[in-house]
Amino acid sequence: MEVVKTAFVTGGTGFIGSRLIALLVARGVEVRALARSQAGLEKVKALGAAPVQGDVTDPRSMKESMRGCDVVFHVASMYEVGLRHKKQMEKVNVDGVRNVIETALEAGVPKIVFTSTVGVFGNTRGRMADETFEHQGDFPTVYERTKWIAHYQIVLPFIKQGAPIIIVMPSGVFGPNDHSTLNDLMKLHLRGRLPVVPGKETTFSHVYVDDVAEGHILAAEKGRIGESYILGGTALSLGEYIKLWSKVTGRPAPVLEIPSAFVRVWWPVLALLERVLPIPAVLSGEAARVLGTTWIATSEKAQRELGYQFRPVEEGLKLTFDWLNNRYNQAQQ
Repeated sequence: MEVVKTAFVTGGTGFIGSRLIALLVARGVEVRALARSQAGLEKVKALGAAPVQGDVTDPRSMKESMRGCDVVFHVASMYEVGLRHKKQMEKVNVDGVRNVIETALEAGVPKIVFTSTVGVFGNTRGRMADETFEHQGDFPTVYERTKWIAHYQIVLPFIKQGAPIIIVMPSGVFGPNDHSTLNDLMKLHLRGRLPVVPGKETTFSHVYVDDVAEGHILAAEKGRIGESYILGGTALSLGEYIKLWSKVTGRPAPVLEIPSAFVRVWWPVLALLERVLPIPAVLSGEAARVLGTTWIATSEKAQRELGYQFRPVEEGLKLTFDWLNNRYNQAQQ
């Protein structure tokens, strides 16, 4: 096992990256974290990292701070649902990956951990995917397509050329500070504004954010260069997930359930509307296209080779609910 002493982290102000910094700092690792804005610099500093002002689209802003690091964790990506951010997502999620890898290699970093996603598999159509799964068909979201391009057309060719890269592939990550469309549904439920479950059969492998962050560290310490590791969790349908959330929160679960096929009929209309109206992501055409699909994958390889573990979904939801309650109570003071 290789012990990480100094790490460079991109995406440190984000959902997974902020928890990765916190866990690294708790281990005594010297962390240098990239951030664009002053607020971002202050956030990573508060987490215990040395702030580095820059951007993944600007290689010059990263190179000097990467020198002397044992590993670069490239976690940064742009996650948006909808079509309004397509060009910027391509710039960050595709071009940014190339920039980070090339800069890390120029800086002499001996190991790079790249954060991909099981979303690159697309709809697994009920199959439990592993790292060898091959995508078929189109992608329901721009995010998944950009991550597929980065994974298969940029990172894997770098690996074939000898670059010291390890790929981690989180599944449906949830927890404090989540900004996903699924989390939007959970917040609507808390406010009593989710009367129905849309597409109850839509299925993800759900995993708590700290377990994914820990999986990144395990990959850096124990992972084999050139390999991919799925960091997944428990497969639950949307209906099952919302019922579990209802149990944790004590709020009644929605009574009505709408079949995915009915909602998907409307996605072309929603896609047109979002081009001219500022509709919420949860009502976007892309969100409708996701319904009825499955993103389920096994973490058996990561468990076997890395010692990766994930907690029960209910435990993670309780931690998430406690965090939301604490934030609400603090806001009332």
